[in-house]
Amino acid sequence: MTQRFALIIVLTIVGGLWLDGQAFVWAQPVVSIWTWMLFGLLCWRADADHRRLWLVCLAWATFGEIVLSLVWGLYEYRLGNLPLFVPPGHVLLFALGMWLTERLPASLPDAVPALGAGLVLSFAWLEADTISLLLFAFFLLCIRYGPSPRLYGTMFALALLMELYGTAMGNWTWALLVPGLPFTAANPPIAAGAFYCVLDWLSGLSMRRDDNSATVEAR
Repeated sequence: MTQRFALIIVLTIVGGLWLDGQAFVWAQPVVSIWTWMLFGLLCWRADADHRRLWLVCLAWATFGEIVLSLVWGLYEYRLGNLPLFVPPGHVLLFALGMWLTERLPASLPDAVPALGAGLVLSFAWLEADTISLLLFAFFLLCIRYGPSPRLYGTMFALALLMELYGTAMGNWTWALLVPGLPFTAANPPIAAGAFYCVLDWLSGLSMRRDDNSATVEAR
C-alpha cells in the first residue's frame, strides 16, 4: 500500500464519520458506497494473500458487529442499524495499521501495553470503566500469544483514536452498563481497541488454518 492510499484511508475514516455524524439523510448511503469502492480498490491492488486476508477480515468484522451491536447491545449506532460502511471500514483500518506498523519505530508499538495499563487503571477508577479491565486482558493475550504483537500495539492505539472520534461525532454510543455482565463502560471504553486486536488475530488464524488445510490436501 502506498503512502497516498494510506492518506486516502485516513481521510475516508475522518471525513466519513464526520459526514455521517451530521445526520444528513443521504450521508450513510454515500459514505457506504465510497467505503466499499475503496475496499474493492484495496483488494484489486493487493496480491492474492493480502486479498484473502482482507476478505477474511471483512467476514469476521461483519460477524463481530452483528453480535456485539445488534445482538448483545454493547454499543448502538446512530440510527440503530449496522451502517454498511462499518465492516469494510474495519478492513481499511486494519490495512492502515499494518502499513503504519512497518514504518513506525518499534519502540512506539512496544510502549502501548505499559501506557495502556496506566490509562485503563485510571479510567476504571475515575470513570467507572470496568469493562476495560477485561478488554485489556484480552489485549495482553494478543500481545503474548499472537503472531504480530507490534501490530496489535498499533491497532490498540489507532482504534482508540477512531473510537474517541466516532463517539464524539455521535456515530455510535456505548452502553454505560454492559448488558448481562457486572461491568460498566465509558463512552468509549478506553480499551475498546482490544476488539480490533482480537479481530486481526482471528483473521490471521483463519488464514493460517486455510493454508494448513491446503497443505494437507496437497499431500
